[in-house]
Amino acid sequence: MAMTIGTLDWANAGDRLDLLADPVAQAIGDLEGVEVAEIDPALADTAAFCERYGVDMAESANCVIVAAKRGGEVRYAACMVLATARADVNGVVRRHLDARKISFAPQEDAVRLTGMEYGGITPLGLPEGWPVLVDEAVANHPGVVIGSGVRHSKLALSGAVLAGLKTAEVLRLAL
Repeated sequence: MAMTIGTLDWANAGDRLDLLADPVAQAIGDLEGVEVAEIDPALADTAAFCERYGVDMAESANCVIVAAKRGGEVRYAACMVLATARADVNGVVRRHLDARKISFAPQEDAVRLTGMEYGGITPLGLPEGWPVLVDEAVANHPGVVIGSGVRHSKLALSGAVLAGLKTAEVLRLAL
């Protein structure tokens, strides 16, 4: 199935591993229907990307890495929400992860722990055991654009693929 999102030239991600971060390339092997397109890395941020490549913000999803703290322990998780929404990090996410305190993971930590570039972090290929909290709107989306682990490409896939990841949990995350 070829994606027709925006003005991008999509290709099967398994055929273009050179456009993916290493952890993403390793994770892509078992997944069906994941496509990749090369982009200008200067336009990786969502608003600039959507404007330049004709992708509606409602067809783009952002991956936010959070650090959940309780009793001296820090656990990390990824939250997937449409670019038109914000994740309820201090409410739904904090309660779901049973954290006393929650915050966005510092950029350096997110990059080091994921092995991905900031601005391209994606739920595919995250460290084992990290929960992937997928907003219902993303899970039900027929074709959404997400990061590829690097700033010079994007992935397109159905929300069902994200919802089907081993550590995925579908919730109502958006504010």
